[in-house]
Amino acid sequence: MDALAGLLDGPRARGAFLLRMVMEPPWSVRIEDRAPLCLMSVTAGEAWIVPAAGTEPVLLRPGDRAVARGPEPYTVADLPDTEPRARIGPGGTCTTLHGEPLSQSMDLGVRTWGNAPDGSTTVLVGTYLLDGEISGRLLDALPPLLVLPSGGRPGPLPALLDDEIARDEPGQSVVLDRLLDLLLIDALRTWFSRPGAEAPAWYRALGDPVVGQALRLLQNEPAHPWTVAALAGRTGVSRAGLARRFTELVGEPPMAYLTGWRLAVAADLLRETDATVEAVAHKVGYSQAFAFSTAFKRVRGVSPQDYRKGGGLP
Repeated sequence: MDALAGLLDGPRARGAFLLRMVMEPPWSVRIEDRAPLCLMSVTAGEAWIVPAAGTEPVLLRPGDRAVARGPEPYTVADLPDTEPRARIGPGGTCTTLHGEPLSQSMDLGVRTWGNAPDGSTTVLVGTYLLDGEISGRLLDALPPLLVLPSGGRPGPLPALLDDEIARDEPGQSVVLDRLLDLLLIDALRTWFSRPGAEAPAWYRALGDPVVGQALRLLQNEPAHPWTVAALAGRTGVSRAGLARRFTELVGEPPMAYLTGWRLAVAADLLRETDATVEAVAHKVGYSQAFAFSTAFKRVRGVSPQDYRKGGGLP
């Protein structure tokens, strides 16, 4: 697993909030769901995204994609100055700005929502509801709003998602989750590989023949009793050479990176499995639960048991 795949394999989309929004002007929706990540793709018409105060609105045309990173609110509308007429809250609840429910009145069919069944604007919306710890490094590297213009050449994935989103067949939610994953991975790879991109150090390091190999070894085998010498042996360079090159490209020494990765994997295991603390410790390379708990509390501020119960930072 590489660090980009970790975003979606850490958790992947599981029962993601997916819908086709069909609107006829004037319209404006305030998004306050505090979701960690939301992907939008315009398939017809135009939509403006109005981020937090102090940030310029962005226009999306057919084929354009946008990724909004929570938990800051934002508005999606036909025009930047259209006053919001609906609010999306946590869990996908839809109300007026005064709290009156709107879900039924704007229900247009299976995973389809809006103010007009034949509206001139259609936006595909996919929202990740989980905030997995492995994805933290990547989420921290993203701007609050990431926009990818299609340049008049929309790819096949939005069209495929558009075709599948309104179907109601056995296993459909799993199909949609995987399509959303593919659409997001493609968007992030495109974003980080564009000219002048300020990709995070660990992402750029993945392209280095030595450090990239070392990163993948650490990520794929976190329970292995790694040392810098062992890692250097597997990558075919000297111990000093690997330590220097890894630190220069990633921004921290190999063993410091490994500790952070192990604890990130452990955090997901604590939240998403019933494995005991001792079992989690062994899965991420700690021979004793006490040593693992001490390291976890030092970094997270809470014990593994309290973290599992919902304590600590999300």
